Amino acid sequence: MRIGLSSRLAVLLVAIFAALSFGPASGGLARENAAKFDDPALTHALADPLLAPLARWDSVWYLRIADSGYGDSPARAAFFPLYPLLVRSVGALFGGSHAALLAAAYLVSLSAFLAALVLLYRLTELELGHRLARPTLLLLAVFPAAVYFGAPYSESLFLLLAVGVFYAARTRRWAWAGACAGLAAATRSAGILLLLPLALIWWSSRPRRPADAAWLLLAPLGLAAYAAWLGLVEGDALRFLDVQDAWSRELTVPLTGAWDGLVAAVDGVRQLASGSRSPVYFELAAGDPFRIAAINVMLFATLVFALAACAGVLRRLPRPYGVWVAASLVLPLSFPVTPQPLMSLPRFVSVLFPVFMWLALVCEERRATDLVVAASAVGLGLFAAQYASWHWIS
Repeated sequence: MRIGLSSRLAVLLVAIFAALSFGPASGGLARENAAKFDDPALTHALADPLLAPLARWDSVWYLRIADSGYGDSPARAAFFPLYPLLVRSVGALFGGSHAALLAAAYLVSLSAFLAALVLLYRLTELELGHRLARPTLLLLAVFPAAVYFGAPYSESLFLLLAVGVFYAARTRRWAWAGACAGLAAATRSAGILLLLPLALIWWSSRPRRPADAAWLLLAPLGLAAYAAWLGLVEGDALRFLDVQDAWSRELTVPLTGAWDGLVAAVDGVRQLASGSRSPVYFELAAGDPFRIAAINVMLFATLVFALAACAGVLRRLPRPYGVWVAASLVLPLSFPVTPQPLMSLPRFVSVLFPVFMWLALVCEERRATDLVVAASAVGLGLFAAQYASWHWIS
């Protein structure tokens, strides 16, 4: 609990400072992005400027859906319904105003993050022992992309449900495991992948009872229910896939995104090493060539870390953990974004909690936990500052 609250307070303080110092008021790209993507009626509705700095980018989409549903914009279908539905429900308890919705968005996210840490502590104790439980939480909480935990994003909720699936299955609470998987699939499309480790844990359980396996059928229901609703109300059950074109994300040969990310990173290194904005080496993205180059290099570094961690999880943790991490990486790498092939990868990695269980194991063995935590915390501060000042980071 203390790790969760202290890390979120630190993120908020950095975000407030960055928003006031380098935000829209300073002009430039921050002002341009805010003018284009912000909805001040929703994001500045309460305790401004204390809460607005963490209500950026996708937060605006979630708040709009919580406020007025999916009807106004087909692109909203890309954002799955459970998180905005919870925000709307909690906000309704306090009158349903814009201020109530913003407060509810933070309350749902923060509560889910703290609950996820509690469950992850217990799960790590179960798998790796008491000594590694706290380092696992700390490494997760200060991961650079952990800036989204506690913000009006669905990451905290998805993390809670993913940990819940594993913990419930490992303690043979199959009904809870299936329910958490189904809810995760209603939070993000990747939630359907939790069926893989759930099935593996059931298969390895003794005694293996078919009645327990029946609860696994709950896992696809969240995605199926959302698709059915889109089909009935919007006339297109697969709209959540069709609208990915709005973000230039498209299905390609599996793992193509890894190669495209490498090309973008190499061009980024060339751009930065040249010391000049001309010529532009990576021409698929618009904007400042230096900024684009730095982000592509950072994203590829995240991929390298994620692949190394995936190999480590497969080798050091029970197989269901590694299978889930691997499948969760294959998905975004098979749906690359043309102007930024590895877009949002740090955010996708942040919810893969087995990565941090493995990282805690390795760091403790090498007595490097404090060093890694310090370096990661610096990265978290940089992510928070960029995010709060309306600069896209993940």
